[in-house]
Amino acid sequence: MGEQYTSCMEPSIFTKIINGELPCHKVYEDEKTIAFLTIDPVRDGHTLVVPKVQVDQYIDLANEDYDALWRTVKLVAAKIRSEMGKERVGVVIKGVDVPHAHVHLIPFNDGESLREGGGHSQEPDHERLAQVADRLRIS
Repeated sequence: MGEQYTSCMEPSIFTKIINGELPCHKVYEDEKTIAFLTIDPVRDGHTLVVPKVQVDQYIDLANEDYDALWRTVKLVAAKIRSEMGKERVGVVIKGVDVPHAHVHLIPFNDGESLREGGGHSQEPDHERLAQVADRLRIS
């Protein structure tokens, strides 16, 4: 099952964010993971948690990176739940839009959908994203 690093594949958009080549609305970062708001949220607080090692599928992560990913998911989800006024934080792993393992955290109340609304053609509201990131930032 060996680890796959960016040296053996094209750097993903997430690797470019991790390397500081592209901006993001970061809410958390440690040695092994980063969490930032998606630019196409289902609703305010929709966050991506990404391992810093680029592996296409989360099940191919080394155990150490897998464990770090889920510790960060738990930490960030707790912050989202406390700050965003929603009852729950859904976890979605689609694994098809970017060839870099990542977990979507989406705040919701019972009866609300976790699906994207198809707003991909809209320009991101960076001012709103920055406001939400300030609320969710974990230092």
